[in-house]
Amino acid sequence: MSDTTIRAVIVAHGSPSDPDPQERAMQALAASVARHLPGADVTGVTLASADRFETGLDRAAEGQGAPLVYPFFMARGWFTETFLRRRTGDRPAWQMAPFGLEPGLVELAAGTLRNTLAQKAWAAGDTTLFLAAHGSRSNPASRDSALRIAPAIAEAAALARVRVGFVEEAPFLAEAARDLGQAICLPFFALSASHVVEDIPEALAEARFDGPVLPPFIEHPGVDRLIAASLGRAARERRAA
Repeated sequence: MSDTTIRAVIVAHGSPSDPDPQERAMQALAASVARHLPGADVTGVTLASADRFETGLDRAAEGQGAPLVYPFFMARGWFTETFLRRRTGDRPAWQMAPFGLEPGLVELAAGTLRNTLAQKAWAAGDTTLFLAAHGSRSNPASRDSALRIAPAIAEAAALARVRVGFVEEAPFLAEAARDLGQAICLPFFALSASHVVEDIPEALAEARFDGPVLPPFIEHPGVDRLIAASLGRAARERRAA
């Protein structure tokens, strides 16, 4: 399969209470990804916008067979393995691993951290990585994903220490972010939803954390190239299968 035949739907959770901003963000991401895959048809949607995912799948499948479905999620859990597949239904689709399992994600995050260190004129060996993640009381996938990747990111950026805190389980953000000294907060979130714009800032303020807070991954430089490369690999693997 060549790039000219790639049809893909990049799907995120979105915000049911206010779906439009994240829907626009996903459309912009899809357009950026498509620029790295000449001739490809890439759609960006959220599950929070009624029927957008199903409509995107139907359009992508027209005359082309099963499109690629790229979950812009941070972990392989209930949303990717149950809810998303339920929404796909009987439609033909080739679902990929979620964004949080991308092999290149560690280096992507480390690159953003190195840029921040340079801007602050901070030594990596004197700096702590604080990974702010979602967590879940009912499913260990989110927690396990964050705990697995955090030390790898810190090592890749040559940071001295790493600590992880969660929105929905212990250690909670405000507790974990206390007394870190010189530190950078990396939100382990795909989009700029309520956890990123409300929960994390409130917890950091409570903890008196005064270091830089990085954006969610959709705003990291190179995320479009990372996803485009993954879509290209998946398309080649599907043709070879």
